Amino acid sequence: MLSHDRVWAAIDALAERYSLSASGLAKRAGLDSTAFNKSKRLSSDGRPRWPSTESLAKIMEATGASLDEFTGLIEGRAGASHAASVARRSSVPLLGFAQAGAGGFFDDAGFPAGQGWDLIELPTQSTESSYALQVQGDSMLPLYRNGDVLIVEPGAVTRKGDRVVVKTTSGEVMAKVLERQTVRSIALVSLNPDHPDRDIPMRDVEWVARIVWASQ
Repeated sequence: MLSHDRVWAAIDALAERYSLSASGLAKRAGLDSTAFNKSKRLSSDGRPRWPSTESLAKIMEATGASLDEFTGLIEGRAGASHAASVARRSSVPLLGFAQAGAGGFFDDAGFPAGQGWDLIELPTQSTESSYALQVQGDSMLPLYRNGDVLIVEPGAVTRKGDRVVVKTTSGEVMAKVLERQTVRSIALVSLNPDHPDRDIPMRDVEWVARIVWASQ
């Protein structure tokens, strides 16, 4: 049964499924970060406030969730949830960050190329261009630990606040938060306060890929 509580519960469940908070899901969908706050789910006089169909369409597009998957979350269908999880499981190429800095593993656009890739099966939606990078070292603490796996999508649109992997023409590979990107430079915020933020001229950037999933 379609109800106000079930629709909001489905939004929370979708966010959790993709390792996001409700505000993180809203930001990824290009909405105001407070759009899905619990305080926004009732009007000032206590009447239920429903999310718009546009908002629902945007969060499904941002996560890659299907309408059937979201409907299953609304209806609380455990079977549908499990089937969706299985359907999202796919094998993607896997490479360590240290290897990623070497030549021969990527084409000019940052897509996998050449030999030396392992394969890893992960419960997340991926496209033919998705691949995995394994974190090495502590430069990405506290968000990403040594051994964590990041799924990146070179063809995905990037926005301010997205977590991205950037490779420079000198072979440096880093995971940062995108602060700003123009035709001249890209500004990146470090995940680890012990490491500096970066402002890199675009002529020194080989490619930028958005992080779409990370192991926990």
